[in-house]
Amino acid sequence: METRVADNPAQSRYEIFTTVEAAPGTSTGPVAPPLRATELAGFAEYFVSGDEVAFTHTEIDPRFGGRGLGGRLVRAALEGVRERGLAVLPYCSFVRDWIAKHPEYADLVPEDRRDAFGL
Repeated sequence: METRVADNPAQSRYEIFTTVEAAPGTSTGPVAPPLRATELAGFAEYFVSGDEVAFTHTEIDPRFGGRGLGGRLVRAALEGVRERGLAVLPYCSFVRDWIAKHPEYADLVPEDRRDAFGL
């Protein structure tokens, strides 16, 4: 499964897209490959204040659940925040739990606030 994560600042969220095969019988001819479409599979909402990014909600469409897309989305979002030199406030429980399982990202959370997030 091909995926792509993009920041959508107009919607204040990171979005994950996946390429899916079209339904059987929708190809363009007898020898044409199946049609492929890119669909929004989920998002991680955030709020920027000064030099901090507060993640408030993460959601994966149930059709794409159980495929690790939430983890891919959070990893890419945190890498984007790191590249911008900003701090992370993981109010979203999914983001917070993901950081707890991947301590190499805990440095993004301000040290004086880690206890408040259980990190």
